[in-house]
Amino acid sequence: MTSHSERLRRNLAVGGGTGVLLLLLFLYPTSTNRTEGQSTPAASAGVVSNSTGEMVVNGASAGTRYGPVQVRITVRANRLIAVTPLVYPNGGRRDQEISTFALPQLTHEALAAQTAHIDTVSGATFTSDGYRRSLQSALDTAHLTS
Repeated sequence: MTSHSERLRRNLAVGGGTGVLLLLLFLYPTSTNRTEGQSTPAASAGVVSNSTGEMVVNGASAGTRYGPVQVRITVRANRLIAVTPLVYPNGGRRDQEISTFALPQLTHEALAAQTAHIDTVSGATFTSDGYRRSLQSALDTAHLTS
């Protein structure tokens, strides 16, 4: 009988320890869904310069789950000639990887489409959404229709 009670006690200890371990794993944050630590403040939205046939416009800062996104556009002869990301998620290594990968693709698509109606970059859904919203804000300010 002693052997049976020892096994029972051991099984309870192992089961209890497993339960505590599982509880701790479920409580551990698995994502860096945070916006603190964003060091770059947003630039004010609106026309930055309007001279020699070129207009430079900052879009509104678009908040996303991982931090704000803001772009600056340059327009010449009613054509979008440049899109520059000013503010984007870069608080952690993964944020930097996503931004480095996604922003050039979004910029290329925006220049090709001449509109904010561009595809989402796979793996960068929130950044893509913020980019589109800021871009649309800048296009609206520049009176470019899509």
